[in-house]
Amino acid sequence: MSERKPYPSDLSDEQWALIEPVITAWKDRHRSVSGHQGAYDMREIVNAILYQGRTGCQWAYLPHDLPQKSATYYYFAAWRDDGTDQVIHELLRCQVRERARRLEDPTLVVLDTQSVHVAAGVPAATSGHDPAKRVPGRKRGLAVDVLGLVIAVVVLAANTHDNAAGVLLLDQVAEHAGRTVRKALVDQGFKNQVVMHGASLGIDVEIVARNPQDKGFVPQPKRWRVEQTYGILILHRHLVRDYEHRPSSSASRVYWAMTHVMTRRLTGANAPTWRAAQAVAA
Repeated sequence: MSERKPYPSDLSDEQWALIEPVITAWKDRHRSVSGHQGAYDMREIVNAILYQGRTGCQWAYLPHDLPQKSATYYYFAAWRDDGTDQVIHELLRCQVRERARRLEDPTLVVLDTQSVHVAAGVPAATSGHDPAKRVPGRKRGLAVDVLGLVIAVVVLAANTHDNAAGVLLLDQVAEHAGRTVRKALVDQGFKNQVVMHGASLGIDVEIVARNPQDKGFVPQPKRWRVEQTYGILILHRHLVRDYEHRPSSSASRVYWAMTHVMTRRLTGANAPTWRAAQAVAA
């Protein structure tokens, strides 16, 4: 890594060591015809992706001491398209679960969706208006385990029904952790279509009903984990609003954000929050 003043989002030596083997293997498989390995340090490319995700800056506003936009986007898009971002994420997820004395894959997942506004310029064809939440934008769906770790991600137009998101999430869960997942918890926004699709995959989908006597927000056992994960993701400013033209890029942003979270968990580092920074400044 070049000599520069570090950013709070930079990977430490210990954190970089967790993902470096995957990146190095990828580089070895993608040598140029001339054998040239490129002018950029891969650790700095990852730091630039994490910096943008954490701060929410535009591509053109990446700091001059990080790799330039064209190089950073090239690797971001390449790793998005060939699934390298998910390979890194899955590797770390298994390690976090093992650290918590759990099997690599869960037996239970929690599904939920979140509608977010989109930025100007996001194609209308991939966005819509969520009438229930009154949000014009996209719908981000997650399946998480009881530790709040992401198992599956979908990004759809906001006017897509939760059923469609639930079906796609269950398909991903079956693909990534189908050997072990036997139960899924969902809220009342999901209907019988999701229950039946889960049954076809060997997953028992339970619709958790809200207690009508509860006032305001009341965390529900196990289901609150997905809400916690959404809260963690929002600390990454690039996820507060959807800026991506491609839904696949939006999903990749979630994987990178959780990768950043898990590298910190595995190395015992505290994740800085904007609120903490404001408190120090005060």
